[in-house]
This record gives sequence, structure tokens and C-alpha cells, in this order.
Amino acid sequence: MASRILYTGVAAVGIAAAAVAAWWYQSRPVVPKEVGAPPAAAARAGASAPGGPAARPAGVEVARVEATRLQDDAQAVGTLRSRQSVMLRPEVAGRVVSLGFADGAAVKAGQLLVQLDDTLQKAERSQAQAQVSIAQANFKRNQELVAQNFVAQRVLDESAAALQVAQAQLALADARLARMRIVAPFDGVLGLRSVNLGDYVKDGADLVNLEDLSTMLVDFRLPERFQTRLRRGQRVELQLDAFPGRQFEARVEAIDPLLDANGRSVAVRATLPNTGGVAIVAAGGGGAAARPGGATAAAGPGLPAAVAASSARRVALSGGPVARGSGSGGTGPLRAGMFARVTAVFDVREAALMVPEEAIVPQGGRQFVIKVVEPSAVPGTATAALPPEVKSVSLRQEVRLGVRRQGKVELLDGVKAGETVVVAGQQRLQRDGTPVRIVEAGRPGAPAPGAGAGPGGGATPAAGPGSSAGGSPGVPVPPASAAAVPPAAAAPPAGTGSAAR
Repeated sequence: MASRILYTGVAAVGIAAAAVAAWWYQSRPVVPKEVGAPPAAAARAGASAPGGPAARPAGVEVARVEATRLQDDAQAVGTLRSRQSVMLRPEVAGRVVSLGFADGAAVKAGQLLVQLDDTLQKAERSQAQAQVSIAQANFKRNQELVAQNFVAQRVLDESAAALQVAQAQLALADARLARMRIVAPFDGVLGLRSVNLGDYVKDGADLVNLEDLSTMLVDFRLPERFQTRLRRGQRVELQLDAFPGRQFEARVEAIDPLLDANGRSVAVRATLPNTGGVAIVAAGGGGAAARPGGATAAAGPGLPAAVAASSARRVALSGGPVARGSGSGGTGPLRAGMFARVTAVFDVREAALMVPEEAIVPQGGRQFVIKVVEPSAVPGTATAALPPEVKSVSLRQEVRLGVRRQGKVELLDGVKAGETVVVAGQQRLQRDGTPVRIVEAGRPGAPAPGAGAGPGGGATPAAGPGSSAGGSPGVPVPPASAAAVPPAAAAPPAGTGSAAR
């Protein structure tokens, strides 16, 4: 009996000891090891920080600060109008007896366009002329009689007044006769007539429209916040759906002093010559076309966009196929009523500093970017305890934002061209001096390759550890980061035979 109790106690003690051992094994601290790292490196990592292993460098994606040609502008839509436009209408009713024009013909000022039946008006004028002749004869006779004292002065005065009445009736008859002739008020191009020979038209009926297309107007509206930035003579760029790939330039002629109370917008009118417009073609004919209002693509690896912009040239197309087939009267290809996409240009900066919008870190009403720099660039002792193999650390920098364009934002201060900023992984960088590990977009954890693509690929070779990359010494940058280099900037240098698409 005593032995059974002894065996039971020994078994209970053994089970308790096994449970304690299992609990300790499950809760013991484990030293993290980097996948693929050699044992020596893992041992150094575990012993680098007192009381535990060292933190692994944070993996981030980066982009370069680009110096790009930036156009500060505002977009709107507008409508083209003729310099002068009128719908010809008769002032009196009558029957059309002759037409002095053809549809769509160019006419000169004063040219007879429509002649109404003026038989009655001519008869009235003849009657008025006869009355004037009688009144003149009576007035002359009374002058002679007054000189001989045969009649009183009152008779002479009455004859003078009768002559004036007759002359006024003649002028009235001439005015009625002139209204039967409809002439062109200015040089221009006629539209399609609405009447035919023999039609009876009433006063105010539409006959034909006349357009002065020598110079065109474009009317558009901008929000009221832009009214202080508008001025006469300011440059305006136009793109017309009727002429894709061409750009037209206009100048602000007038600004309406009265704002629209419904839309809170200001009306603007600009003038432009009636030509075929211009196209922006890269030098050499094989490069990418520069977009008006956007950044100009670089011509090769490492070439700033501002330098590439200077190589673009404008080719005038006013003598091209569009201008040659412009229409009647030698006018240009533009027509009233065309839809226009208007870009009012306020300022052009040739070396604006642009970064992706993902690089901006808002905090407390202020805007920051996190730069990737050498440890020596971080002030203080934040990087004093870093191991010597750490080449890149983080540095938070406050910036001021400017214009936003297609996923990028302008930085007015705080950075320089060529510096490297973080575009993904900022939440891991809570303090300055944090070690960073640059990874490529779409390949988390993958190290940056040592070299980029060959000449046909157009990629810039990657900077190795300790090398200088675009003004940030010792900061390795991925060669073809989608966030750092726009597609157009990776075009091959001149002579490689590859054209930017």
C-alpha cells in the first residue's frame, strides 16, 4: 500500500517537472537571424547591441529629386470666336431681286450682297427731287422780288422754309432707297445664305452670316482665385480637338471686371492669329515629343530634363497641309465655334525640384520628406553607435510644397537636385539616423543590383556601396526605380538608334 502511494507521488512530480520544462522551452527568447546570412554575421548581429540583438535596417523605396522644367498654369475650356461676326438682316421688308455673292465667298467692305426691290423707293426719290427743284425756283424768284421791294420779307422766309422741307424729303427718300441695298460692313467670309432669288423677306429676317477670320478670339473662364494672376498680354496655350498634336498660342486681350456671381469665375478673352499652330518636336526627329505644360523628357541617362527641354525646337506648321487647305479667301484653318482646351500660363520654372507625391509626410500642419544620406550628414550623436558597414541612414527634412503635376509635387525649399528621398516605408523611420536598406519597387527585400541594363535598355547603372549617386554620396539608389525616374527620362542617348515612345 505504501509503495503505491510512493509511485503516485513520483509520477505527479515527474508530470509537473515536464510541464514546467515545456513552458520554459516555449517562452524562451529567440535570436532572429537574417535569411541567407553567414553564421559569423549572425553572431556579430546578436552581439552588436547591449541586452539583445541589433535591429535590422529598414527596407525602403526611394526616388531622386529631379530638376525639371515646370509650367505653373491653370486649365480651362473655351470656344473660338471670330474677330468680328454679324448676321445680315434687312431693315425693311421686300422682295429679293439679286444676290451679289456665293456661299462661303470672301467679300470686301461695302460690297453689295443683297438687293431688294426698290421700284417704289426710286419713285419716291424722283418725286422728292421734283419738289426740291420747285422750292429752289420759288426761293430764287422771291429773292429777286424782295430786292425790288415787290414782296414782303415774310414771303422770302416762307419759301426758304419750303425749300428746307423739300430737301429733307429728298434725304428721307434717299435713306429709304439705301435700305434696299444690303452691303458687307467689313472684310470677311460669308456663310450659307438663308434666302433665294425672288424670296419675300420681312424686316429682321436672317439672310447670311459674315465672319472676320483674320484673327480669332477665345473666350474662357477661370476661378476667381486666379484673377490676381491674370494680366493683359499674358501667354495662353490652346489645344483644339480638331487639330490633335498641334499647339496654338494666344495672348490675353481683356479681362472682365465683373465676376460671375453664380460660378464665382472671371471671364477672359484672348486673341490668336489664324494659323496652323506649332508642334514641339525633339531635336533629331526620333525623340519623345515634349508636352506643352508638362515636364520635358530627358534625351539620355543622367541628362536633366531642363537641359533636354532646350534641345526641343518648335516647327511652324502654318505652311503645312492644314494651312494650304484652309478654305476660301486665304483665311487660316481655324473656325468660330471650335472647342478649345485652354492653358493660362502664369510662370515657367526651368529647374523646378519635383518628387513623387508619396514622398510627402504630413505632420502637424507641416510637410516633411525623409532623405537618405550618409551617417556623417546626420547632426548630433544619433549615428555614433552604428556599425561601420551602415552606409545609408534617414534624415527628416521640412519642405514647402508648390505645384502638383501628374503624381508629382514641386518642393520650393529643403532639398537639392539629385538628393534621394524615401517614397515607401516612412512609417519605419521614426527618428533621424535610422539605418535604411534600399529595395526596388515590387521586389521587397531584394538587394539593388550592381549594374543596370545595357545601352539598349537605357537604364542608369546603380551606384554601389560607398559610391556617389546624383549628389548623395555613399547612398546606393536602385537603377530603374519607377518612383525615381519617369519613363521618358530613361531614353537612350543620341546615336543608340532607340527612339523614346
